[in-house]
Amino acid sequence: MKKVTIAIDGPAAAGKSTVAKKVSQALGYTYIDTGAMYRAFTYYVMKKGLDPKDEAASISLVPEVDIELHSDGRVICCGEDVTKVIREPQVSANVSYIASYKDIRLALVELQRKMAQRRSVVMDGRDIGTYVLPNADVKIFQIADVPTRAVRRYEENISKGIKCTLAEVEEDVRRRDYIDSHRDFAPLKPAADSVLLDTSFLSIEEAVEAVLDIIKRKIGEA
Repeated sequence: MKKVTIAIDGPAAAGKSTVAKKVSQALGYTYIDTGAMYRAFTYYVMKKGLDPKDEAASISLVPEVDIELHSDGRVICCGEDVTKVIREPQVSANVSYIASYKDIRLALVELQRKMAQRRSVVMDGRDIGTYVLPNADVKIFQIADVPTRAVRRYEENISKGIKCTLAEVEEDVRRRDYIDSHRDFAPLKPAADSVLLDTSFLSIEEAVEAVLDIIKRKIGEA
């Protein structure tokens, strides 16, 4: 069977990971959560007692960081299961800094591309269609308005026992949007050949169906 690559990009809390995971399950493809990789690196920097805003210090850890994504959703960083802790507010507040550093992105992008070379994948992130997999078979740019994204992330945090306020989450979403879209290397932006999907008023199930319809149409056109 032909290997197929699906790239889903978009801003923070747009529901990319949830949708991408369900789409990959429906298609029988491997799901690659690139955001979890940057979160794991951020957690490791903080665990080492370093400031994620310190680019040189953060980059110095590249040679020692080993990140594994498992099919059951677990994220392992240097032998530690960090699946839950990388979703904590302190990691969310700093991941955009780590993701903006070119040397860290280059290291993680190399891993992401190797994963995509081996099998059909659904990969979500900020720059998958523009930089990581510029030749992806299908590119989708998933968006939602800020208030909607803030509520989604707030409810997700509360369901996981993460303490926060809606105002704090909305402020973090807006801040991350700015950092992600203004970084010098591989900024957040839709690929010229991507399909824009606004999920502001869609349920998860409706968003998944919309993505599957786009994939079916795009693959059929190929």
